[in-house]
Amino acid sequence: MRKRLYFLHPDHDSAKRAMDELLLARIEVKHIHFMARDGTNLTGLHEANLLQSSDILHGAGAGLRWGGMTGLLIGLGMIFAPIEGIPHGAAALVTFLFGAVFGCWVASMVGSSLPNSHIKPFEADIANGKILLMVDVPIGRVAEIESMLQRMHPEAEDRGLDPVIPAFP
Repeated sequence: MRKRLYFLHPDHDSAKRAMDELLLARIEVKHIHFMARDGTNLTGLHEANLLQSSDILHGAGAGLRWGGMTGLLIGLGMIFAPIEGIPHGAAALVTFLFGAVFGCWVASMVGSSLPNSHIKPFEADIANGKILLMVDVPIGRVAEIESMLQRMHPEAEDRGLDPVIPAFP
């Protein structure tokens, strides 16, 4: 389990030094993400990808829940109002699975076009030229990494943490 720490850096040099220090602290590059306004130089920094910059994961989860429930309701309707030639249990299972997969796909497509809702508090700072560092840290190392970044980067603004990060990204 990991927690995501957020730091706002004033410029590229500060962000690059932070990345180097995180790598020396044995934080893998895949857990370090930088985000800045379009046109900002992020050379040498691990730029945030679609999973960090959009609401694709949130959309996929919501689509899975709502699509699955809708499919299940349709399947239950087919059990109570059977269609001749269609097995009752199979109809419920198939409509549930189809609804879950279809809902997940559609909602993740919508979510991929929306900005990450966790990034909303940082939008004004990013628009003003600051660089957002998002680092996913094992729970046991949160205090260590947070204090290291605060100590070595007084110019960076500590903006807190997210409680839980999904295990798969």
